[in-house]
Amino acid sequence: MTAQRRGISKNPESSAIEKKIKRGNAQRQASSWRGHVITLLLLTGVTGLVSWVYFTWTDDLTHTLASRSEILTQPRVFTVECSEDYKKYKLFPGCTPTKCGRAISDSVVTLEEAQKLRRLAERGLSLAGSDGGASILDLHSGALSMGMQFVNIYRDVRSRIQKAIAETFGLDSKQMYLTKPTFFSRINSTSAKTTHDEYWHPHIDKETYGSFDYTSLLYLSDYGLEFGGGRFVFMDPSSNRTVEPRAGRVSFFSSGSENLHHVEKVTWGTRYAITVSFTCDPDFAIDNPSLP
Repeated sequence: MTAQRRGISKNPESSAIEKKIKRGNAQRQASSWRGHVITLLLLTGVTGLVSWVYFTWTDDLTHTLASRSEILTQPRVFTVECSEDYKKYKLFPGCTPTKCGRAISDSVVTLEEAQKLRRLAERGLSLAGSDGGASILDLHSGALSMGMQFVNIYRDVRSRIQKAIAETFGLDSKQMYLTKPTFFSRINSTSAKTTHDEYWHPHIDKETYGSFDYTSLLYLSDYGLEFGGGRFVFMDPSSNRTVEPRAGRVSFFSSGSENLHHVEKVTWGTRYAITVSFTCDPDFAIDNPSLP
C-alpha cells in the first residue's frame, strides 16, 4: 500500500503497470473461455474429472489467501518468482530478494497490541486528515507526540515483523533497515476529493519508492465487521488473490513487480492499518520514532 494516494499518471512506471494489468486481463479471459468450454462439456453429460477442473478454473478468478474468519497461528506463505526489478538496483547480499513472495500471519502481533495501536491511530488522525476518505499519519512526524506508550509498542512490533520477514525469506535481519514512509492509514467510504485520495489504483512499491525491498501491513480493524470492501489484492497474471484484514493480522511481501497490488474501495465503515517498510540499502535507513 502506498502513502502517495494519487491516480496513475502517464509515465514509464504507469505504462509498465498498465501492461501487466492488460496481460493479466488477457490471461483471465483465456481462463474464463476454457471454463465456458467445460461448461458445455458438462451440459453434454461429461462428468468426473472434467467437473472438478470446471470448478477449479471458474472460481471467479479471485482467490482468498486468508479470510477474516481464520486465525493463522503459523504464517501462510506463498512463493512467487522474483521479478527483474532488483537487477536495476545495487545488490546487498543477505537482503536483496532472491526468494520472493507474500505471507500472512496472525501470531506476530497480539490483538491487545493491535487495539492499543488502533487507539493511538484514532487519536493522532483525529487532529488532521483528508476530506476525501483516505488519511495517513507518518510515524516519524505526527506520531512523535503520542508519547512513550506508542514508542514502546511500535519498537517491539516493528522488531517482530522484521524477524518474521527475515525468517520467511531467508534473510539476515541485521541487513534490513527501516525505511520511509512508515505510516498509519485510515480509509472510509467518503468520495475522493482530489487524486491524492485515490488509494485504490494498482501500484508496485519498489517502483514507487525505490528504497522499498519488503513491505508489511499490520491491520487494526476487521473486514466485514468494521468495514466493507478494503481487501488487499495481489494482481497476479491468472487471477487476483486477496487478503481480508483482521485486527492483529500482518501481511508482508517482497516489494517488486512480482507483487503488483491495490486496495479495494472501502464501501462502508472505517479501515485502519499501519504500513512498515524495509530497505536493504543503509543509505535509505531511518531510525525508530523517539521522544524529543
